Amino acid sequence: MNFRLLHTDTNTAARCAELYTDHGTIPTPVFMPVGTRASVKSVEPHELKEQQAHIILANTYHLYLKPGNAIMEKAGGVHRFMNWQGPLLTDSGGYQVYSLSELRKITEEGVTFKSHLDGSMLQFTPENVVDTQRIIGSDILMPLDECPSSTAEREYIRKSGEMTIRWAERAKQHFSLTRPLYGHGQMLFGITQGGTHADLRTISAKALVDLDFDGYATGGMAVGEPAEEMYRILELSHTLLPEHKPRYLMGVGTPENILNAIERGVDMFDCVIPTREGRNGRVYTRHGKMNLRSAKYSEDFSSIDEGFDNDVCRNYSRAYIRHLLNVGEILGLKLCTLQNISFFMWLTRTARTQIQNGSFREWKESFLEQYKRND
Repeated sequence: MNFRLLHTDTNTAARCAELYTDHGTIPTPVFMPVGTRASVKSVEPHELKEQQAHIILANTYHLYLKPGNAIMEKAGGVHRFMNWQGPLLTDSGGYQVYSLSELRKITEEGVTFKSHLDGSMLQFTPENVVDTQRIIGSDILMPLDECPSSTAEREYIRKSGEMTIRWAERAKQHFSLTRPLYGHGQMLFGITQGGTHADLRTISAKALVDLDFDGYATGGMAVGEPAEEMYRILELSHTLLPEHKPRYLMGVGTPENILNAIERGVDMFDCVIPTREGRNGRVYTRHGKMNLRSAKYSEDFSSIDEGFDNDVCRNYSRAYIRHLLNVGEILGLKLCTLQNISFFMWLTRTARTQIQNGSFREWKESFLEQYKRND
């Protein structure tokens, strides 16, 4: 068993567990900072550890394009390449291909697409996506899937979901016939699709559970549907996915989304929000978001979040970081990014503690009331 359920909240579906990999144990609920190209933007691997990041995410599509499989294999895999010794998950690249809607063609065999770098024609299949992730050497692999638009017609979502199931079966078969390259084990998760249609989600989830993946992701969410629709699908998924396997909500999200998803039994999250917002001078605190580029902070020499125990809050003022941002100093972007990563690590870590204490729902409601008051 790679996953051990430790405690379930008495009033909700929230739970805490441990996910075991050869690169370390991941306590859940957990947020995964996104390191698309084998780098969490502006942050060094040792700084991620200092912020108590337990696992990060990289992108198969981008690493396949650059540096490419040949260099990645010569480097000995992504852990050695980027000097990150903790667990790492790679998504399949399916979402990136989805975003290239004008540059790709989907068939039963896979996806043919134009590289956004040089226009060359490339193909992803369920089999070669597994091969690429074997070469990358991630601890958790995701199979090729199609992520339909939230505005797609039901019939398209149905056919897409059925093809994603067939692709998942091919990926699982190929995964079983290949072996890790670098001496550490790898897991393969399945990705459910079906949009906001409960019957299609049910078909997808049941088919993937029958294939017996190491964990299960809910894909195709946070692509334009209302938050309440996402929560409805998560409540459904909780009843369909096995209790003894990890559950991953892909590409989510905001603090409110994360806490409401934890309440519905989700264990793992990733999103570019902490790094993207940090690069734009927007920081997350226990009391809401702040835009540090604002002139109102020019003479504010207080901490970003007084009493928050991290290096940024202990050592730098709002005025100083605003100054760095406004004169274009890279340090300003880095400090904002570190603050955000630290906050998201705190959020899921505190949620875990509250689940263990049997007080998750009360804490969540109290926290969000305060947080949204200043958001």
